[in-house]
Parts: sequence; C-alpha cells; structure tokens
Amino acid sequence: MKALVLALGVLSCSALGEPAAQIDISKLPPLSKMIDQVVVPVPSEIFGVLDKLGKPHWEDVLRPVDHAKPIGEQAQVALLLGTVIAEGFVAVEAENVDEVKKIGRAVLTLSEAIGVRKAVLKRSKSISDFADKKEWSAVRTELDGALSDVKEAMLELKSEQMSQLVSLGGWLRGTEALTTVVSKSFTKDGAELLHQPVLLDYFERQIAAMRPKIKANSVVSKVQKGLIEIRPLVGLTDGTAISEKSVKEIAAIARELIRAIYSKAG
Repeated sequence: MKALVLALGVLSCSALGEPAAQIDISKLPPLSKMIDQVVVPVPSEIFGVLDKLGKPHWEDVLRPVDHAKPIGEQAQVALLLGTVIAEGFVAVEAENVDEVKKIGRAVLTLSEAIGVRKAVLKRSKSISDFADKKEWSAVRTELDGALSDVKEAMLELKSEQMSQLVSLGGWLRGTEALTTVVSKSFTKDGAELLHQPVLLDYFERQIAAMRPKIKANSVVSKVQKGLIEIRPLVGLTDGTAISEKSVKEIAAIARELIRAIYSKAG
C-alpha cells in the first residue's frame, strides 16, 4: 500500500467522506503509482492523512525491531523486510531516533540476506544520519527510496515475486498500525482508510500466480489465507462502510500474520 502499499484506493474523496466511485490519478501525490490499475500511494502519504484525522500517539503503535533477523526461506525474509520498512514510517511518526536507526540497520541486514544489500547501503546510512539530526521529512524520503531501491534491485535479479512479498509485508504491518490507531478512537473517516477491496483482490492475484515453491512456504500460505479472511472486512466496491467490529477483526488477523512473519517456526 509502488512499494510498501499501505494503499487507500479511495483517498481522492473529499475530506475522507464517501469513497470516490473513480479515482482521479492526477490529484494523487507524485509518489503514487498505478500497478495493474491499482492506485498505490507510498506510506508517508497514508500517515500524513492519519495525522489530519487527529494526532495519534505513535509510540503506542511502534513495534521494536530488535528481533528482526533473517529467518526461514527467502520468501519469509522478503515479507519481514517489508514489515521493517513499514515500521520505519511508524518510528518516524513517533520521532524515535533510536528506533529509526535500528530499523535502518535491520533493513540493511535483511536486504543482504536476499542479495540486495548494495541497493540500500547508502540509504541505510542516510536514514541514520537524518534521524540523528531529527530531519524527519528527509528520513521519510530515504525510507521511500529504500523500498523503491530494494524492489528495483530484485527486479534486476529476476526476483519479481520476492519484490511483491516485500510490498505485501509492508502492507500488512501498515494495516496493523492503521487498525491500532483507528481502534483507539473509532471514526468512520478513520475506518475508511481501510476500504481497499481492489487492492486486496490485487494481492490475492499476485500470490495465486506465484511459483508453487513460494506458495508452499508456510508463512506465505498463512498470509494468503489471512488475505482471504480480511477481504470481506474491508468493504465492497460500492462503498459500504467499515464497522468498528470489522476494524478489530482486521487488526487481529493482521497481528497474527505479522507474528508468523517474525516467527522462526513461521
């Protein structure tokens, strides 16, 4: 929800009221991308919208990444890398210098495990340097860039499906963070940020088209099942509102999937 894909799919509506029937691509921020006709804004855009709904207490949302180590097969590492980069945006919102620097190092370690360390080496250092200076806008830019660089490097290595898993991992952690914020103070506008049926369909198609070996990975299999469970909870394409109960159910599913991604046992 490009890249990390904490996507909205409906954010061109006025004041986050009724979802738009059709998205005006020209009105989206310049970093937004179209992938298979799916609108995918980058994470910094999503968190910016959340701030406008009311300043969340981001420290309560932040998940420490001390235990984010390369584990399992490459598919699991790719998912983990996506979640860690997403965590970077949460740490920036919390303005937590130490966590941002830890995340920069974790991104480098995980990137090395899947063969794209060189692509993020410079970004990792910049993330740490800008965090020390508390130049948060610059940190966001470097995180956006790190994600883009990782995905491009993977494409060069003919690892498109691994790249897709990085995006999916980021979306899951971003969704978990979003549900945490929305659940603390439920509003229809906040819940509307989860209205992503087209994006969920897109992710399901991606996994369905992956190589049998990747789909057979225990963590990927859990994620695939989780997406199927989340899909009816994120609303219909006709703009049906998402209930507070649905937000909590999405949160529970996303939380369990993140735990699986971080788990040695998958």
